[in-house]
Amino acid sequence: MHIGLIGGIGPAATDFYYRGLIERHAASGIPLELTIAHADVREMSRNLTNRDPGRQAEIFARLVHRMKAAGAAAAAVTSMGGHFCVKELVAISPLPILNAIPEVDAAITRSKLKKVGIIGTRTVMESALYGGISSAEVVAPEGAERDEVHTAYVTMAEVGRVTDQQRHTFFTVGRRLCQERGAEAIMLGGTDMFLAFVGQQSPFPLIDCADIHVGAIYRKSAG
Repeated sequence: MHIGLIGGIGPAATDFYYRGLIERHAASGIPLELTIAHADVREMSRNLTNRDPGRQAEIFARLVHRMKAAGAAAAAVTSMGGHFCVKELVAISPLPILNAIPEVDAAITRSKLKKVGIIGTRTVMESALYGGISSAEVVAPEGAERDEVHTAYVTMAEVGRVTDQQRHTFFTVGRRLCQERGAEAIMLGGTDMFLAFVGQQSPFPLIDCADIHVGAIYRKSAG
C-alpha cells in the first residue's frame, strides 16, 4: 500500500519514520511506496501552544489531499506532538489516518504494565497522550519539572539535535517518575525523544511510542 507521511515536525522525527520504514521493508523484501509532505514545525508549535487543533487539522488535511493526489491510500502524522489534532484530522481527512495512540495503548496492554510515566510536550504530558491510554495508569512530571521537560523537548525537536543538558533533564525526570511515582517504564511521548536515548544506556525501561507507530504503519503498508 502506498503510504503518505506528514513530515517536518520535526526533521529528526521524519528521518526516524523514514528510516524505520525503509529498514522494515528491506528486511521483508516488500517494496516501499511512500510520499512525504512537509509541514512547518514552528507553525504546529504555535497551534499546539494556542490549543487550536482545528487549525492544525486543516493544515494537515491539505497535505493529505496532496498525498492522495500522488497515489497514497492512507496517511500518518510523524509526530506524537502532532497527534494533538488527530481527532479533528480524522474527521476531515480525504484518506484513512493511521493513528498512533490506539497502537501505543495496545502495546502497553500486551506488556501488562500497570503504571507508566510519560515525557514529551506539555500537552502530551497533561493529557497522558491525549487521553488515549486506558490500559495502565499514566503519571507525568508536575510543576516546574513539566515545564522543563516541555521546553527541552520543543527546543530539541525544532533543531533536530540534543544537548547534554536536555538529555540530563529527560533522564533525571524519567528516573524520578520511576523511583518516586512508581512508574514501571517511561513512554517517550515525543517522536524526537529518540535523539536523547539513541546510543545511551537508559536508566529505566522505555516505551517508544514512535517506534510502535512505525511498526503499525509498516504492517499496513506491507498488507
